[in-house]
Amino acid sequence: MSSRDARFDGEFFFAVTTTGIYCRPSCPAVTPKRANVRFFPSAAAAQAGGFRACRRCRPDAVPGSAAWNVRADLVGRAVRFIGDGVVDREGVAGLARRLGYSTRQVQRQLTAELGAGPVALARARRAHTARVLLQTTELPVTELAFAAGFASIRQFNDTMREIYAATPRELRAAAPHGPARSGTRRAADGPAPHGIPLRLAHRGPYAATALFDFLATKAVPGIEETVGPRGRRTYRRTLRLSYGTAIAEVDEATGGPPRRRTGEPGRTPEGGGWLECRLRLTDPRDLATAVERLRRLFDLDADPYAVAERLGGDPLLGPLVAARPGLRSPGAADPEELAVRTVLGGPPERAAELVAAHGKPLDAADGGLTHVFPAPGALLSAEVPAPVRALCAALADATLDLGAGADRAAAVHVLRTLPGVGARAVGHLRMRALGDPDAGPDGAPEAWRPWRAYALHHLWSAGLVPPGEFALPAPATG
Repeated sequence: MSSRDARFDGEFFFAVTTTGIYCRPSCPAVTPKRANVRFFPSAAAAQAGGFRACRRCRPDAVPGSAAWNVRADLVGRAVRFIGDGVVDREGVAGLARRLGYSTRQVQRQLTAELGAGPVALARARRAHTARVLLQTTELPVTELAFAAGFASIRQFNDTMREIYAATPRELRAAAPHGPARSGTRRAADGPAPHGIPLRLAHRGPYAATALFDFLATKAVPGIEETVGPRGRRTYRRTLRLSYGTAIAEVDEATGGPPRRRTGEPGRTPEGGGWLECRLRLTDPRDLATAVERLRRLFDLDADPYAVAERLGGDPLLGPLVAARPGLRSPGAADPEELAVRTVLGGPPERAAELVAAHGKPLDAADGGLTHVFPAPGALLSAEVPAPVRALCAALADATLDLGAGADRAAAVHVLRTLPGVGARAVGHLRMRALGDPDAGPDGAPEAWRPWRAYALHHLWSAGLVPPGEFALPAPATG
């Protein structure tokens, strides 16, 4: 905290008792006296402790801890479910039901590890969504409150004052470019024509070119496209969400704070940065869920420092890690879509035929985007291969759950029982649809755990293993 090390943003938070403000570790403000500092494991815990968010470092916008992607226990799954909006849509009872525990057990374990229960964690998520909507759209405040997930206007106003020490109207007036000057705004009936502008924060270096190459080779025409020259590309895709649909755009060029001069306090580029994003939603209630799914797709909550520390000392992987700092393991914006595409097999054009025949058309084509990928239930009566139909049946009746907080071991077990789903497909879905950072080749050294997925991406990028194969490099001969 004293060195303002942005590598730890999102790993913990600190609050200053004399000011009543909580911050991220890299906050550029003057370092407070240790006697006046309290530490918290989550932003929600700091808020529950009566502290409001710092207006300089915006601690509510930091990357999430990579621990929640690694962990497969109740707490890890609960955090992923809450991030995907389950508490907002189904309540704490719905969260507990998905986890297979009582509400009391869920409350107790989350409070013990994060200092806040599911309601407080969901409340922090809603407040952040509301701040983004206030400062990037001209939605009327009453509509915006319900879009962010609040149950009443009073609850919305009280929460925003408590967390940000400002009324919603004051937060809107304090937008970086001001309501009247922002070129991204439009009339009060919705978001800007080019979408809600967002910065998707990441921790540490980010190998954007490698990730955009990966997505470009797998893009399905009609629902995905990559436009622009390499190095300045924009990835565009449609999303099927809980309340409606969306078009998302994410830029390849990364942003970040400038390098500091010697002895000058502040963050360094090594501490992190962001990807510029724009979201056009048919229903603003989907904002937080759409952001969370893009974060999983682009692996923005990863900890490249932990990955490099574990893999960098390996004789095979060490040089690869040094050559490609910040290489990510892409997830999935729609796990069910990825599962269907994986089991269907073949080039992206084969999935494009499925989209054209059974996907939901957009109201108007947008560049190369014309459809939303069909839901599994819509494919049950379609002319599709038997393995795809069996997969869709398992997804439709919830026998198979690939959601954000799914039980990975249970999902893998179900996948292995489905006809036509081989070991390679299971490994691919465990890595991307289930977001398991330890999904990797069988027989991989224990020293690579829990980052075997990143090891495999390094092997693919270096050409030591054929792309998509879950195998170890062949031993050198001669």
